[in-house]
Amino acid sequence: MRGDEHERPGRTAPRSEDGRAFGDRRRIRGVGRGAGEGPFPGTADPADEAGAAPDADPESRARRLCLRLLSSQPRTRAQLAEALRRKDVPDDVSAQVLDRFGEVGLIDDALFAAAWVDSRHSGRGLARRALAAELRRRGVAEETVRDAVEGVDPEQEERTARELVRRRLPATGRLAAPVRMRRLMGVLARKGYPAGLAYRVVREALEADGAAGADLEAFGEADE
Repeated sequence: MRGDEHERPGRTAPRSEDGRAFGDRRRIRGVGRGAGEGPFPGTADPADEAGAAPDADPESRARRLCLRLLSSQPRTRAQLAEALRRKDVPDDVSAQVLDRFGEVGLIDDALFAAAWVDSRHSGRGLARRALAAELRRRGVAEETVRDAVEGVDPEQEERTARELVRRRLPATGRLAAPVRMRRLMGVLARKGYPAGLAYRVVREALEADGAAGADLEAFGEADE
């Protein structure tokens, strides 16, 4: 028997828990998938899609693209339609595919909007005005936008504004009262809170923190 058929002492290759040597270059990508499948059921392998012929069936291309986009995060119908347009999918094919996705519940702008409002209000403290603007930018219909932002009632919006000011207040402690007022109102304005609500909430917080009311009069009562 040739000597090179025996493993040399002290040269045993390190092996992983499955018994394969770490140097083993056997391809493991896609284990457990069918041929051409992507990481999610019903999606194509991106590498296969990248090499697809440019004249492939447009409906199949549209479905694959939508599934890939939806596998990463929820999307509105308008966002998917724009993605298909950028890939030169014909409008009639795009509409047909998006209609079908809507029928099976893969696209639901009302559900998207409600989840968006809940997440962005509780997580970022955005007011109804800012939430509505974000949904419009994502192509959500106006009626759906209104229904979604109504999920945040005025009392909840005010509580959130007060919490935002409470968290930011200590960082302004060394500043003059008018400067504190301006900065804290700016925080609320950038998150979409009405000027009148912002003024009232900030002024009450500053007065409770010891600021003299006279120092805040220069701002006057802001209009809603």
